[in-house]
Amino acid sequence: MTIKVGDRLPQATFKTMTPDGVKPVTTDEAFGGRKVVFFAVPGAFTPTCHKNHLPGFRDNAEAIKAKGVDAIIVTAVNDPFVMDAWAKATEAGGKLEFLADPNADFAKAIGLDLDMAQGLGFSRSKRYSMIVDNGVVKALNVEDTPGKAEASGADALMKQL
Repeated sequence: MTIKVGDRLPQATFKTMTPDGVKPVTTDEAFGGRKVVFFAVPGAFTPTCHKNHLPGFRDNAEAIKAKGVDAIIVTAVNDPFVMDAWAKATEAGGKLEFLADPNADFAKAIGLDLDMAQGLGFSRSKRYSMIVDNGVVKALNVEDTPGKAEASGADALMKQL
């Protein structure tokens, strides 16, 4: 079943890099008690994700947070080391939080996983963005194809805040 507006995010555990190494981050820790702009990409460093999707959120981070958003989180089906390298390469580490979903467990739990066995070798996440308030989905924008970042981009999401 695909998640929809009004649903609570399911329990899941992401991974993130800290100065002390890899740390697990639960859904409750990431989304509990705060308003979050959350977006997912099929893969860090892939062309649309790297050049089109993430930059809009990075470049508009202050404007997004000025609308009452506590955090902007990006996730991808990559390991936390890749996500950390991506945060550094895009200079977005201080503006966005990077959460790895290495086995696509979260993507599968919300019904937004994507079989990319032919192109990228395994399950990935569909490209989407959402507004989450205290763990509840308030807006959801899923792209029809993974190569586009229009409906799920920062500009479209900012109109929903």
